[in-house]
Amino acid sequence: MHNRSLVRLAAIALAGLALMASPGFAQKKYDPGASDTEIKIGNITPYSGPASSYGAIGATGEAYFRMINDQGGINGRKINFTSYDDSYSPPKAVEQTHKLVESGNVLLIFNSVGTPSNTAIQKYLNAKRVPQLFVASGAMLLSGITVNTSPSDFYPIKQMQMMRFEGDRWEMFGPVISSDING
Repeated sequence: MHNRSLVRLAAIALAGLALMASPGFAQKKYDPGASDTEIKIGNITPYSGPASSYGAIGATGEAYFRMINDQGGINGRKINFTSYDDSYSPPKAVEQTHKLVESGNVLLIFNSVGTPSNTAIQKYLNAKRVPQLFVASGAMLLSGITVNTSPSDFYPIKQMQMMRFEGDRWEMFGPVISSDING
């Protein structure tokens, strides 16, 4: 009778261990900026300074994520969208990006505006392993970023203008590169 109790106890213990090892009991592991209830997304946009008209991009992103949240979020997770002004200044972009990553614990940077700003923050974000999605840049390509402009793309790029840094500012040069995807 004593052996039966030990066998029963051992069976219960093994079943308990097996149950605890199952995925239902495993702790969920997310990258910083993501949880069961929230996804933190960062953005830098020039709300002031020489390119302040592009501030509409940040405001549009905020409105879009508010709409997503009003519809229940993404798989029940609310988007916490934080957008900071970089005044179209690379040093300020670096400062604001550090703030978003270090203090804000964002999962990713979304649609950051401006070639100079994006160039300034790219290495830092790569080192921190923070994705930089939908870069808004007038440059043909940023280092390490490729663009597929084939007609089979869902939204192919129809027109581009080359830019280069001259002295203390970016300037456009060369012909406008255009692609007529309809023929």
